Amino acid sequence: MGQQVLEIFGWARRRKLLASAFLVLTLVIGILIGSIVSGRTSAMRAMSAFAGTNATPLKVPDPVPASASFSGIVTRVEPAVVNIATTQVLEKKPTVHKRRTPQGGGNGQGYGNDQDDPMQDFFDRFFDGRQDAPPQAERSLGSGVIVDKRGYVLTNNHVVEQATKIQVSLDGDPNKYTAKVIGVDEDTDLAVIKIEAGKELPTAKLGNSDGVNVGDWVLAIGSPFGLNATVTAGIISAKDRGGIGGSNHQFQRFLQTDAAINPGNSGGPLVDLAGEVIGINTAIITGSRGYEGVGFALPSTAAINVYNQIIAQGRVTRGSIGVSFQEELGTNAITLKELGAANGVVIMGVEAGSPAEKAGLKGGDVITAVNGKPVKTGNDLVNPIAQAPIGSKVKIDYVRDRTAKEATAVVEDRTRVFPTQAGRVGDQQGDEAAPAEFGLRVEALTPDRASRVGMDGQRGVLVVDVDPASFADDLGFGRGDVIVEINRVPVASMEDYKSAVGKLKPGENVVFKVLRRADNDHTLTVFLPGVVPADSK
Repeated sequence: MGQQVLEIFGWARRRKLLASAFLVLTLVIGILIGSIVSGRTSAMRAMSAFAGTNATPLKVPDPVPASASFSGIVTRVEPAVVNIATTQVLEKKPTVHKRRTPQGGGNGQGYGNDQDDPMQDFFDRFFDGRQDAPPQAERSLGSGVIVDKRGYVLTNNHVVEQATKIQVSLDGDPNKYTAKVIGVDEDTDLAVIKIEAGKELPTAKLGNSDGVNVGDWVLAIGSPFGLNATVTAGIISAKDRGGIGGSNHQFQRFLQTDAAINPGNSGGPLVDLAGEVIGINTAIITGSRGYEGVGFALPSTAAINVYNQIIAQGRVTRGSIGVSFQEELGTNAITLKELGAANGVVIMGVEAGSPAEKAGLKGGDVITAVNGKPVKTGNDLVNPIAQAPIGSKVKIDYVRDRTAKEATAVVEDRTRVFPTQAGRVGDQQGDEAAPAEFGLRVEALTPDRASRVGMDGQRGVLVVDVDPASFADDLGFGRGDVIVEINRVPVASMEDYKSAVGKLKPGENVVFKVLRRADNDHTLTVFLPGVVPADSK
C-alpha cells in the first residue's frame, strides 16, 4: 500500500513538470510568432512609404525684393544719412567742505562734512567729491542728412547744441569725421554742420513739403538708440502741427507722422515715395521716452529757407513789422464778425517805434491781407513778412471800427523789433558798439531801446551779445542785460562804459551792477562779481 502511494505521487510530480514545460514552450512560441508577424507588418509599412507619391517637389525661388518701392528709396537716400555723436565737457564743481559747529556753540570741533575727517577722503574718491576731479563728458547721439557733396549736413540744433566735439559717421565708412558748426537757428531747431571727408559725398534731395498730404506714405531714416541706418515706415498723420511740447515757437509748424521715431532719430530725414526729403525729424510725444506713434518733422520748405540763409550769412534773419497776437483769440469767428471782418487776425499790441506803429496800426485792428493775400491764420500773417527782405515794404489791409483801411510798412529785422522776445538782441547795427572786452558786446541804451526792453527812462549800456565760454559768460551775463555800474562807478553812456572798463587791470576784482528783466516784467538788480582775467579780449 505504501509503495503504491509513492508511485502515485511520483506520477503526479512528473505530470506537473511536463505541464509547466509545455506552458513555457507555448509562451515562447507565441512570443516568437508575434515578433515575426509585427516585424513583417512594420517592414511592409516602411516599404509602402517609399513606394512613391504624386507630390511635386519644392524649389527655392530666385530672390525678389518684398517691396521694390521702399527698398529703392532706401538704396538712394540711406548713404546720405549720417550718425552724429557729440561730446559736451561739463566742468566739475568743487565740493565745499563745511565744518559744522555743535548745537549750543563750542570750539568748532564739528562733525559731519569735515576736511579733517579721515572718512572724507574715502567719500571724495569714490563719490566724485574731489575738487581735483577731471571734467565730465556727456555724450549724445543724433542723425543728420548730407545735402551738399562737399560735406554740408542738415540736422537739429538740439543735437549739436553746446557740444565741444561733434563726430560724424557715414554708413559703411569706418572713419569718424570731426564736424564744425556753420550756423544754427533756435526758432526752427535746425543746424548746419560741415565735415571734411576728402572726397565727394552722397547727398539726399530735399523736396517740397507743401505737396505732401495726410495719409501719404513716408520713411524715417536715422540712428535710433545709436543703431545706424535704421528705416521705419508710416504715413503723414497731420500737417501744420504747432505748440508741440508746450513750445511757443511761431516758426515750428510740423508734419506729424506715425513712422517710428526714437531718441537718436533727431536730425534724420523723413522721405516720401519719390525719394525726396520732405522733413527733418525733430520731436516725439511719449510717456516712455520711446516710440508711441506720434512723431514730428520740420517741413522741408522751412528747412531749405533756413539752410540757404545759414550757408550765405551764418545766421537766419526774419522780418517783422512789430505786431503781436494770440492765434486762438485773434482768429475767433465771433470776434471777427463783431469787428466787421470776414477773415483776418486781430492784433493785440504794436511795439513802440516799430514799422507797424509808424504805419499807423493799433491794437485791436484786424489784419485781413498781406500783399494782397488773404490772412486767415497766424502763419498767413507772419510768414510773408518773415520771409520778406529786410528793408522791403509790405502792403497791409486791415479793418478798424468796421472800416477797411490800407497801410504800408517797412520790414525790419525781427531781432531789432523784438530784442527780448527774439531770444537775442545781438547783431544789431547800433550807433557805436564797444569792443568785445571780456566777450561782452554792448551798445548805448537809447530811449527807443530802453522802451523795447521794458526799461523806460533807464540809462546805461545794453548787452547785445555774449561770447560763449568768455569771462562775461562765466560771470553770468545775458543778452538784454543793462549795465548801470562798474565797481560802483555809474555807467550812463558808452563813454562811461569804455572809461570804466579801460581802468580795469588783470587780477583786479570787478563787480558789475546789472538790471535784468524778469519773466513777470519786474526789473531785477543783479551784481556779477569776478576777477579780471589776464586776457580780457
